[in-house]
Amino acid sequence: MSARRPVPKAAIFRLSLYLRELERLRAETRETVSSRELGRALNLTDAQVRKDLTYFGQFGHRGVGYRVSELIPQLRHILGTDRKWNVVVLGAGNLGRALSAYRGFRNQGFNIVGLFDNDPAKIGQDVGDLTVESMDALSTTVQARDVQIAIICVPAEAAQTVTDLALRSGIPGIFNFAPVTLEVPGSTVEVSEDLAIRLEQLTFDLSKLLS
Repeated sequence: MSARRPVPKAAIFRLSLYLRELERLRAETRETVSSRELGRALNLTDAQVRKDLTYFGQFGHRGVGYRVSELIPQLRHILGTDRKWNVVVLGAGNLGRALSAYRGFRNQGFNIVGLFDNDPAKIGQDVGDLTVESMDALSTTVQARDVQIAIICVPAEAAQTVTDLALRSGIPGIFNFAPVTLEVPGSTVEVSEDLAIRLEQLTFDLSKLLS
């Protein structure tokens, strides 16, 4: 199933929110949900829900709404989480260790298969089910474990160097937590998440609320 016209990034982000809500409803044994109910749960209008979903096709049933058991696999297919993705974490600091040990990723199709660092004091340490490996072994590991995604968890000054290493190793997807803009080729998919920016957005709204 593919989009028939350009899809705004905000709409793709909301697909993930719809999926989480649908999974919650399924856990409560709900069989159907309307666009109004789905929107209300996420503080969105029913028109916004319908608009987002129609980028990808028609999923509702007249007089019924959306069948939860049908829409969940359809959204997972659109988002690419109906398959398994092998992921390595580059940087065994506090954030890298926390991500590597988080078991919830597996439920969404993401398998953390390696944790790497350049610090000799960290190499060989156990973190959850993983052992910290040397960055020198990354290229071999990528091929052996069929890695598609690298999560960058190193300081800003090292992020580009580590990203370049990941790209040379054949990893096509980069998720960057370092507070720096990366340079990547057009053949690479890169997403950045600056936690400080997210917190600034939160404090902006909080300031308006509390003023």
